[in-house]
Amino acid sequence: MAGSAHATLTAASREGARRASAGSARAGRPSAAVAAVFTLAQLVLVGPGLGLGWDETVYVSQVSGHAPASFFSAPRARGVSLLVAPVAAWSSSTVLLRVYLAVLSGLALFLALRAWRGLLPGRVLALAGALFASLWVTLFYGPQAMPNYWVAVAALAAAGCFLRARAERTALWGLAGSAVLMAWMRPVDAVWATLPLLAVGLARRHGRALLVLLAGLAAGAAEWVIEAYASYGGLARRLSDGSEIQGGLGWHLAVVDQLRSLGGRTLCRPCTGALPHPLLTLWWFALPLLAVLALAVAARARRTTSTALPLACAATAAFPYLFLIGYAAPRFLLPAYALLAIPAATTLTHLLTPSFTRPQGQATPPAGGRTPWWARRPALRPARRPQPRRARRVLRCPAQPPTAAPAQPPASPPAAPPPSRHPLVAVLVCAALVAHLAVQLAVLVHTVGKTAAAHREWARTAGELGRRGVRPPCLVTGHEAIPVAFAAGCSSGATAGPNANTTEDGIIRTTRRMPVATLVPAGSAPPGYARDWPSAAVGAVRLYYVLPGAGP
Repeated sequence: MAGSAHATLTAASREGARRASAGSARAGRPSAAVAAVFTLAQLVLVGPGLGLGWDETVYVSQVSGHAPASFFSAPRARGVSLLVAPVAAWSSSTVLLRVYLAVLSGLALFLALRAWRGLLPGRVLALAGALFASLWVTLFYGPQAMPNYWVAVAALAAAGCFLRARAERTALWGLAGSAVLMAWMRPVDAVWATLPLLAVGLARRHGRALLVLLAGLAAGAAEWVIEAYASYGGLARRLSDGSEIQGGLGWHLAVVDQLRSLGGRTLCRPCTGALPHPLLTLWWFALPLLAVLALAVAARARRTTSTALPLACAATAAFPYLFLIGYAAPRFLLPAYALLAIPAATTLTHLLTPSFTRPQGQATPPAGGRTPWWARRPALRPARRPQPRRARRVLRCPAQPPTAAPAQPPASPPAAPPPSRHPLVAVLVCAALVAHLAVQLAVLVHTVGKTAAAHREWARTAGELGRRGVRPPCLVTGHEAIPVAFAAGCSSGATAGPNANTTEDGIIRTTRRMPVATLVPAGSAPPGYARDWPSAAVGAVRLYYVLPGAGP
């Protein structure tokens, strides 16, 4: 009997685990669908044929055999270079690299949403993923060799794993991996994005989660710190150089600069000109507003932590790029957008879910009504009516038949109260989401077209260099030298600015052993060492070049 009971309990436990696993898989399907559509949208709308950008060239050149490594400035970290190494180390195909990054970014989005399982319903997570993935800046940078998207998904996953860490020890592994990825990509950004997690861990004495988070950040930033002492004169010097390259970190109101960049400017430095049309920036104001409204919804359900924590992380992640830096780029705020998507999706789900006003004393929703997810409570199972035991048949004296009770008219079911939220609200929300998607697609198409045109100009200039005899090994300096040099297979050099890595004397000495070219914007004077070199106009630049033996 004991063995039979044990077998029954074991079977019941396995059946419960199987059902829980099946339920978890069903809940993750909407998020998986969003991630798959996100990957497909990158390949269709951005396209795998888009050439490498300026910063991408720097990261890819560190591991690529196509051209010598570009100068690696102090603020950069080598996480992106290691991320693209499985492809870039053996292939120079940009198409292959774009497909690889698009698939990887879709998988990362799914895992980041998966980290929130059990904290929010699957439809809320899917909507949050769709809100973040539908932004033009997310679609544009998802397949690019840039660090900001990876910091964003890692920060989103870290917040979810941190909330689950006390109840599920397996979430600690996700927390550690997310912290490593953030610090691996951008150590300073990782600290800003995790400040609320560190504060909550200290205040509530979540010792295990706090230790894992700190260990993950330290492990991810270890290479950057070691390189600071090996190549930049120490950690303090590298931080100082990084601040100088970024224009001097201090109090700068960059909110308006970020607004100017929302029209499709990938880098706004210097950030001048008119603001984009209000329709292009309306979502930027609506996103934090929806996130703040989610706090009221969460407070009503007494679940403020899962809303307040990502909101706080978004605020700290955005703070340095809104108030401490003197220029703007839309990719800087990707971590904030990813974290704000969770509370914003909570608010939108609340607006799209019809709720009913319960009559006083009614414990369950009326027939046909539906309680919003945030107000649901486990229903009490009605108690079983005790069944009378069978009485033994005993011969008794006949008795008077019982008098039949008067028939009671059947009670009519209570009429369902009208919905407390008008269907027009849902219609307006859906219309706003459709308009938002149309705006994002329009900006994305414009940005991709403008970027592709710039990349074609770089490729054209690189081709002209080859026709003029400037072939590897070679050196390219001057205006936009880094992307042009990589396309031509040459080294790049600069005598001033954030990428300064040589001098005029060094360039003159180089002309004695390899071809050298200097790019100058059309209408501008060349540097002194190149005034007597042959030149040719190529688009918006003029190239001055010299072959070995022809220099001064």
